[in-house]
Amino acid sequence: MSDRANEEKTDLTRRDFLRSATAAAGAGMMVSQVSMGQDSAGPEDQLNVALIGAGEQGRSRLMPQCLKIPGIRFQAVCDIWEYSQKFASRTLKAYDQPVTVYEDYQEMLASENDLDAAIVATPDFTHAPITKACLDAGLHVYCEKEMSNTLKGAREIVKAAQESDQLVQIGHQRRTNPRFMHAQKMIQEGNLGRITHVRGQWNRATILNRSTPKKYMMDEEKLKKHGYDSMNHLRNWRWFKKYAGGPMCDLGSHHIDIFNWFLGTPPSAVQATGGLDYWGEKTDREWWDNVLALYEYQTEEGPVRGFYQVANTTSFRGYYTAYMGFQGSLLISEQSQKGYMVREQRAEKQDWVDLAEKSEQMGQEAIELEVGKTKQKTKQGMDVKEAANKPPHQPHLENFFASIRGEQELTCPPEIGYETAVTVLRANEAVRKAKKVQFDESEFKV
Repeated sequence: MSDRANEEKTDLTRRDFLRSATAAAGAGMMVSQVSMGQDSAGPEDQLNVALIGAGEQGRSRLMPQCLKIPGIRFQAVCDIWEYSQKFASRTLKAYDQPVTVYEDYQEMLASENDLDAAIVATPDFTHAPITKACLDAGLHVYCEKEMSNTLKGAREIVKAAQESDQLVQIGHQRRTNPRFMHAQKMIQEGNLGRITHVRGQWNRATILNRSTPKKYMMDEEKLKKHGYDSMNHLRNWRWFKKYAGGPMCDLGSHHIDIFNWFLGTPPSAVQATGGLDYWGEKTDREWWDNVLALYEYQTEEGPVRGFYQVANTTSFRGYYTAYMGFQGSLLISEQSQKGYMVREQRAEKQDWVDLAEKSEQMGQEAIELEVGKTKQKTKQGMDVKEAANKPPHQPHLENFFASIRGEQELTCPPEIGYETAVTVLRANEAVRKAKKVQFDESEFKV
């Protein structure tokens, strides 16, 4: 454990600076219009970060992208599993960022006195207590989606953030993805006409249970201490209701969040069906391997019906969302090869269409999405064209850190993340009850 007592005075000065910048951002005052990725961070505004949860998402997706962001330095890694501790800490040491390793996040928060932010990438059922503890310790938090596997836990995060001076970013990274920003702008400008239907899917091939090398097995007492019933539950937590929210949270919420964003409103109703159809009695898994959901939206222009499919038994056609209107349809995915608009024959003629790049999609002429044609700066201060070439999670993390410095505004604060949590968790209710679930507008607010 590091002893940083001699740095306490310097630390307070730096954190006072960061907090004042955050307050300015909250008041709508842009301190700077710094492009994402530009090396503008000096020693006084370096952000010291802890990674809580060094599993696949934390160490393989979020941590590597943070290492590409100027002014970000890891100080601590916390994970209950020795293998993940070693993997993350050795990687960071190779990048000249030696860290202190912890098993217990509460011990970490009590011991580290110069942290500015924490990245929480643990299983969903732990997000609320960890995020609240980090906020209480004065840290800004990047919390992976889903906010929680329960609405109670999700509400606790929103309330804790509202009562704190710190920022919370929820990990719906498409909210900061230039491709999605560009698509949303095209829809907002009326290029599809009135939208009547949306659809999406995330199909993923069957995933076998993750095994554990004998030397990295945890004893039962330690597992119980951290809330797990077995090593199998720790390694395969997504399949169990105690820890996760099922396929609609795990995969579907990425896209259903975009349904809400692009349509400008949460849904008014949902009916859904699903089951453990492939695995059946062959497994101890609890969560369904597929869900089919039909959402109803009441937008300013009229009703919209949205269909979503998530399957853990086939990878056919991967993942995407599509938006269908009177003038045309638009398909968009985080995969860069998927993104185009198809115009209806009756669509009004627009000059820009003749200049756009074209391709053929299922026998129809399609207009390729050209992210660079979007305005160069967003209201968050991001250079969209530059960010378009970055890995999916990097712009969202950059937005989080820039918001701490007061240079941007969060693209997915907890209030937005909560709307999505309600949207997908109540779809689970529709599956269980086998009937339509109606939403009340008040449900989406805390």
